[in-house]
Amino acid sequence: MFRAPVNAPSPMPRAPSLPSDWRSLYPFDSHVLCVDGLNYHYLDEGQGETLLMVHGNPTWSFLWRNLVLAFRDRYRVVVPDHIGCGMSDKPQRYGYTLQQHISNLCSAIDQLDLQRVTLLAHDWGGAIGLGAALSDRDRFTRIVLFNTAAFPPPYVPWRIKACRIPLLGTWAVRRWNLFARSALWMASARPRELSAPVRAGLLAPYDNWERRVAIDAFVRDIPLTVRHPSYRTLANLESQLPELASLPIMLIWGMQDWCFRPLCLQRFQTLFPTAVVHRLKDAGHYVLEDACDTIIPLVRRFLQERAIDSQGLRM
Repeated sequence: MFRAPVNAPSPMPRAPSLPSDWRSLYPFDSHVLCVDGLNYHYLDEGQGETLLMVHGNPTWSFLWRNLVLAFRDRYRVVVPDHIGCGMSDKPQRYGYTLQQHISNLCSAIDQLDLQRVTLLAHDWGGAIGLGAALSDRDRFTRIVLFNTAAFPPPYVPWRIKACRIPLLGTWAVRRWNLFARSALWMASARPRELSAPVRAGLLAPYDNWERRVAIDAFVRDIPLTVRHPSYRTLANLESQLPELASLPIMLIWGMQDWCFRPLCLQRFQTLFPTAVVHRLKDAGHYVLEDACDTIIPLVRRFLQERAIDSQGLRM
């Protein structure tokens, strides 16, 4: 299948020195685009309709590995790493804002000329991916959301607020990797079942102060007041979401998520009243780790039942 040519900066970003035991879980070729003058790493597997999988914080494309393996035989699966995340560049001085991440994803979609796109998004990936969908509505055909939000936060858990304490919060996130390491225990409903290779893979790109810059920036980009720049971005995004309500939409929620609680699911149901909803009572925020075996058949059936013909019309 034709792949749009890309003008990548040189050299290709080198993966940090990482434990090798997680590599067998991530058997994919790396690709890179030049986005905002930086190396923007992504996976591009398979052929057919496009499944665009967008991660949040503190994860990266590794989070989607099982879905990539499950769907690359029938679909083209594209999975970016946001700037500052995964194997993308991690500039220390950069505008790590929601609007910048949306703009970067829009640039990648445009460079790759992605068409007939099904968006799958988790955590911050929901706001980023939905922002991109609203920017170029005609490219998108379906939406699948997992434990996310795309509106000003109705609450901010104290565990998140603690990472915003001036100086101490940044030190904890970047010096001790507290946010990503804590997520291994707090974001899964069954943390003891996460294998050592999975834990290593989730943490792999974030192994020193410099490489944790975006984790800290994502936390600080959560608007705690209406004066925060990203509050307006989220409010504008929420006001436009009804424009996507005519698309086939599925909401899959880990009901033990203490951050993106069921209240967030209820708000999406109000915005997308015809969405298909699956509540997974034994899964937490890392729903793709806790319930992958349940999720894959749900997504497969949704894609098949909302099939798209060669003209982009739903069958």
